[in-house]
Amino acid sequence: MPTRQLTPLDRLLAGADNLLRTLAVPALSSRVNPAAETPEAPLDDAERAHVAGLMRVNHAGEVAAQALYHGQALLARDEATAEHLARAAREEGDHLAWCRERLEEIGARPSRLDPLWYVGAFTVGAAAAAAGDRLSLGFVEETERQVVEHLEGHMRRLPESDQRSRLILRAMALDEAEHGDAARAAGARRLPWAIRRAMRMAARVMTATAYRI
Repeated sequence: MPTRQLTPLDRLLAGADNLLRTLAVPALSSRVNPAAETPEAPLDDAERAHVAGLMRVNHAGEVAAQALYHGQALLARDEATAEHLARAAREEGDHLAWCRERLEEIGARPSRLDPLWYVGAFTVGAAAAAAGDRLSLGFVEETERQVVEHLEGHMRRLPESDQRSRLILRAMALDEAEHGDAARAAGARRLPWAIRRAMRMAARVMTATAYRI
């Protein structure tokens, strides 16, 4: 049977559904948590607070990643590009679940500003898609490159004993690198320097804020 073509209304309703699922429904992972077989290490109060801040930032980043992909898929011009973005969003859903699980394990909460992160990233993703699929894929490639750098930095900042968090971030970094490679292979166009710089500055604001709030 031929594949049904989604109308703009179909995509809008799907976007609203994705927002509610990301913010209101606890994410479920389709893969086993990378830290499932690793025992919990003792953390003192300062270490626990630091891990909570780092994992809250990573959870907020995954909320934003969901929104970014959803916004891009909504306005993608080519159905293959839309499916590529939707598939990546589903894979990123595992990261959202793993970060939420880790926060719960250490008695911490997600960022109170998650709705803001979602709306902002969705808007950016839709704007990127409106500029064309190649530019939208370029946005994915650059985002994932910066996210890998961010995750590698967090792995270095974790307490040495916290292997559970480290295993989660390492698995996330591998997935992010694959998503960036896939976007490049699909025809991503390299973003101008000014846009790449603005993305990095926005990420710094979100990181500094989500660590505490």
